[in-house]
Amino acid sequence: MIEPLLLNLEQRDRLSDDEREMLRMAITRERRVAAQEDIVTEGDRPLTSSLLLDGFAARYNITGDGQRQLTSLHVAGEFIDLHAFLVKTMDHGIIALSPCRIAMADHSALKTITESAPHLARLLWLDTLLQAAISRQWIVAMGRRSRAAHLAQIICELYMRLQIVNRVEGGSFHFPLSQTQMADIMGLSTVHMNRVIQELRAAGFVTWSRERITILDWGRLQRFAEFDPAYLNIRSEPR
Repeated sequence: MIEPLLLNLEQRDRLSDDEREMLRMAITRERRVAAQEDIVTEGDRPLTSSLLLDGFAARYNITGDGQRQLTSLHVAGEFIDLHAFLVKTMDHGIIALSPCRIAMADHSALKTITESAPHLARLLWLDTLLQAAISRQWIVAMGRRSRAAHLAQIICELYMRLQIVNRVEGGSFHFPLSQTQMADIMGLSTVHMNRVIQELRAAGFVTWSRERITILDWGRLQRFAEFDPAYLNIRSEPR
């Protein structure tokens, strides 16, 4: 059940057999969440943290006038609210953007890991640090890059994150999000979002149809996005 998480963690450092077994014991319950259903609601005080096994999920906040801003995007193999273990009260919601399969880790089990398995605890800590690094890159892209370069950066990043958990086939990956959902990520109107997608298509960077994105020229797309994957820490070394 937790194979996507193992792939994600072992991209950064080796896990011992005991550490793998500890994760399997800690992450036991599984549930399915329909698209557009909240996994966590703002103000909740969850006693578990959710591991995404399949699908796409996002953190979000609602503005005073009712507009939704998606502030992060999550793929298989990632904890979507590991920080809830320490933060306690959620200051944002987490929504399933597609049908999702998630597994639950009781906070009591995570507490045991932090107290008895320091190396594994560091790797889980790294998972939250990577999410913070991704957020910083999103802020830079949203504030200082063109909308087309911003979208190109998101596509490059998703390609690499999905590749880690074996969700990429050649230069192609499943991406079921609607243009409205992407507009909520990039802070655009749906009409403007469509224009940005068409710009990437016209430039010959990608094809995007039937819930699938195919990268046609990785080098050109990466240069256009000014995408440097260093912040994803995709290298195995002692932690």
